[in-house]
Amino acid sequence: MQLTPLHTAILVTDLEKAEHFYGEVLGISKIDRVMKFPGTWYQVGDYQLHLIVAPEVVNKPKHEKWGRNPHIAFSVSDLDAAKQRLLNYNFPIQPSASGRPAIFTQDPDGNVIELGQA
Repeated sequence: MQLTPLHTAILVTDLEKAEHFYGEVLGISKIDRVMKFPGTWYQVGDYQLHLIVAPEVVNKPKHEKWGRNPHIAFSVSDLDAAKQRLLNYNFPIQPSASGRPAIFTQDPDGNVIELGQA
């Protein structure tokens, strides 16, 4: 059996804040969706990110090293620019504990996002 990744669904409580983070801060392209429940879909290459509105989301990282918590990873062409952009928007960052060129951040609901140098 060969598997091909299709999408990741992330729960969010405030769709407007989440859309700002994923659309404006990370620069991911929003796409049309046909579902009737609240949410937003984004396209990342051949992959999709689905934001689904939930009344409550408990995503406090359990491990102090964010990369050891559930997370989604994206590659970026300029890690320093991505880091500065997150800081400009006042989002927290944590360098990868492994020493490789990657950083971790959290969206407004605490979902951990990894950005690695392509």
